[in-house]
Formats: sequence, C-alpha cells, structure tokens
Amino acid sequence: MTSIAQPPAAEAGAESATERVNHWINGHRVASTSGRSGPVYNPATGELTRHVDFASVNEVDAAVAAAKAAFPAWRATSLSRRTEILFRIRNLVETHRREIAAFLTAEHGKVPTDAVGEVSRGLENLEFATGIPHLMKGGFSEQVSTGIDVYQIRQPLGVVAGITPFNFPAMVPMWMFGNAIACGNTFILKPSEKDPSASVYLAELLKEAGVPDGVFNVVQGDRVAVDRILEHPDIAAVSFVGSTPVARHIYETGTKNGKRVQALGGAKNHMVVLPDADIEMAADAAVSAAYGSAGERCMAISVVVAVGAVADPLVDAITARLPRIKVGPGSDPQAEMGPLITREHRDKVATYLDSGPAQGAKLVVDGRQHSLYQEGEGFFLGVSLLDRVTPEMECYRNEIFGPVMEIVRVPTYADAVEMLNANPYGNGTAIFTRDGGAARQFQFDANAGMVGINVPIPVPVAYYSFGGWKASLFGDLHMYGPEGVQFYTRAKVVTSRWPDPGTSKVDLGFPRTR
Repeated sequence: MTSIAQPPAAEAGAESATERVNHWINGHRVASTSGRSGPVYNPATGELTRHVDFASVNEVDAAVAAAKAAFPAWRATSLSRRTEILFRIRNLVETHRREIAAFLTAEHGKVPTDAVGEVSRGLENLEFATGIPHLMKGGFSEQVSTGIDVYQIRQPLGVVAGITPFNFPAMVPMWMFGNAIACGNTFILKPSEKDPSASVYLAELLKEAGVPDGVFNVVQGDRVAVDRILEHPDIAAVSFVGSTPVARHIYETGTKNGKRVQALGGAKNHMVVLPDADIEMAADAAVSAAYGSAGERCMAISVVVAVGAVADPLVDAITARLPRIKVGPGSDPQAEMGPLITREHRDKVATYLDSGPAQGAKLVVDGRQHSLYQEGEGFFLGVSLLDRVTPEMECYRNEIFGPVMEIVRVPTYADAVEMLNANPYGNGTAIFTRDGGAARQFQFDANAGMVGINVPIPVPVAYYSFGGWKASLFGDLHMYGPEGVQFYTRAKVVTSRWPDPGTSKVDLGFPRTR
C-alpha cells in the first residue's frame, strides 16, 4: 500500500496553509480582501481544517488583468522554450506527486493509492503537452495557383479559464492547463472550494519550473467568481467539468458572452454483461469501477446491465466481493475506499437506499450498516448494492455519485442497448463478453462518447480526447488530447504570393486558381 504523505507547509512568512487557502495571482499568493470564505473539511474525520478565500469581482478582474498582460510575451515565446518549461513542470509534478496526493487525501478523502493514481493520470496530460512543437504544426500547399502558396497556422486564443470539480482537484486542472499554456495561452484556474489546496501548490511548482508570472493564476471562490469568469470580456474560452445542470449554465452563459466553451456534465455509465462473459472478471471489474474513489467519478460504473441468465450468478459474485472491501481513512494503509466529500453529499447518496426499495428495488447490501457510517465523525458510507432496479426509479434516473451500484436485469442485448441509449447521459459505457462480433456491434450501437470492451472505465490515454455525448457534454470539442489543442487554438489560413512586380495588374474578377 502507498503510505500517506503530509501536505507541504506554507512558505516561510506566508499565511499557514493549514489555516487559509489564498489566491495565486501574477506569480504570488494573494490573500483575499472580499471578506468572504468557505470551510474546508477533512472528510475522514469531519474536522474543519482550513478556510478558503472567496474571490470578489475585483479579485477575478485582477487575475484576468495579470493574465492579459502576460499573454503577448508568452505567445511570442518560442515553442522550444515552452517545451523546455513544460518538461520542467512534468518533472516537478512527478517529483512531488506524493505531496500533491497528500492534499487530495486530506481534503477530498481519497486513499493514498487512489490519490497517487490521480496525479499519475494528470501527468500523462503534461507529457502530451510537451509535444507541442509537433501538435502545433499546420499545413502547407505549394503552388495552388501560379506563384501562390497557401498554408494554415494555429494561434493561441489569449486568456482562457478552467473551472474544475471537487472529485479530481489535481488531474482535471492538468487536463486543461497543460495544453492551454503549451499552446501559448495564459490561464486562470477556478478550482472547487471543497478541496482547493492542491491548486495553489501546483501554481508554486509551475513558477519553480519557469512559468512567467501571470501565465498561470488561481482564483478561489464560489458562484461570484464563476459568473465573473463567464462574463469577463477578456476571457476568450472556458473549460468546465461538473454536473449537467451547471455545465448547461456554463455553456449557455459563456457562449452568450462570446466565449468558446467546452462543458463536461454528468454521467450514468452502464456496464453491459452478456451471458457468455467471464463472471469472475466481470464482477471484479464492476466492483472496482463502481466503488473506486467512493463512486465520486464521472466515469464510475453506476449501472450494471445483466443480460439474461447471467444476472443471478453475477449478482452473487459481486455480493461475495463486497465484505472484503476495506473502507477507512487515508491514514489507514489498508484502506481501499475513503469517505465522501461532505456530510451533506453523503446523506444525499444514502437517501437512494431508501427510495430504491420503496420503488421496488432490492437492497442487497446497505452501506449504512458500516460502523464508520453509524459511529464515525467522518463522511463515510459503506459500499451498497441495489438489485432489480428499473429505469423508472429515482435511483436510476439520477446521477448518484457515490458508492452505490445498481443492477438492471434485461432479457436481451437489444434491450440493454435500447435502455442505455434512451438514458439522457452519454459519457461512457462498457460491455463484457467473449464474443468479438457482439463487442464490435456494441461499439457501433452505443450512443456514448467513450466505450470499453472488457474494460470498465474507458478513460482515454492522453493522446486521445476525453468526453461524452448527449447531456454529458455541452460544446463541440472534447477535453485534452488533440481536441484540447484544437480548443485552445484557432486556425489562420495565409495565402501568399511573391510575384515579379512586372506581372502585377488590376483585376476585378473573382479570384482564380486556374
């Protein structure tokens, strides 16, 4: 097991990181003058550990002004120099991955193995961004007409912003800022107010790597900061990951104000298990994908669709595995699943263990029976399993975002596909089968942005792009990878001629290529 590290202490002379989490503007920690702040808890103990500043409109404006002032010089910085800095960022994040992970354990509640894994997946995106000289290459067509060449170049947008969720406070920012600054933009991060400390620590690492002041900024806060980002005329683009209602608001408000927006929303990911599947492998996969990170993943498997006769043995195999899952705080080296982010969210998730059975589901395993739920001060809920769920039930219709797995039983493959395609979300899905033809048909049939074949959580590697369909994505371009570079740049086409001056003449006709 990975042992927990301690979050790094604040710099000498700075306000203690265990007491206050500040903004990062123009290369420095900046304490808020708004007079507003929010609590930050240790979810494993319920203890209030620090407060986070909430930015005022003026403080957001100061971050935008710093980013705008830094943009001309950063845009003009050579690709070679940017690449050098990106490599330094990557190396510093790798060197300090345990310290970053410690913030995630302390404020999100992830167990150390999960927290280190999150940082590692973020690192993949920084590694992709180090290839920016290749990624920014355009195209060139020689002699499209006599003496005329045409070529396309990609240029940065300017000041861009990222609004990130509580469930991945290190990885999702790295999804965004790596490509954004590599492409020549300057960046403003608005992290979740529930676990904000990793964002400022990352900012310090970026400065150590040589990122110029103003290129990367962090504004802490709530809706005041978000709304100002969405309306600020100097912010060209906004990236967002969160719930579908908020994603829709971000997209509609940002685009109304003339911004390019990619807003990733919620999910209800289905894992279809066919009768020919390896039951043991499918059960291992379902348990891992449903309960990792306490189910607080947008790619978590929340619905297992058991087709035909596979249902009873699959439910038995899943049920047999649940007592062996070690639930506990990150300080316990044996813990495999930690708490949920807040007491309010934990209690909301627990309500589905009442509403599901009230509407006809069978409660096979009740996480409220776990001792840490009944007696602990932290925000724990044990693993839970609902069988015989149907699409009409509240637990199916809503994104639970917690350690609750639902089993839906259907008679045929066609019924399974019809059900998952009828769901309003289209983030990810998976199928477990030994039949290659069925798997190929499933990837053709499934209306989802990411598909796994005998892979329960099909999160793309960094050189592909992440994103769903339907109500799981608002905007045209997915996150990170090639589409991330496309999102943070715009194309410019140049038509060039270096003629003999003696051939020049006035011609009012339509431009010709022949």
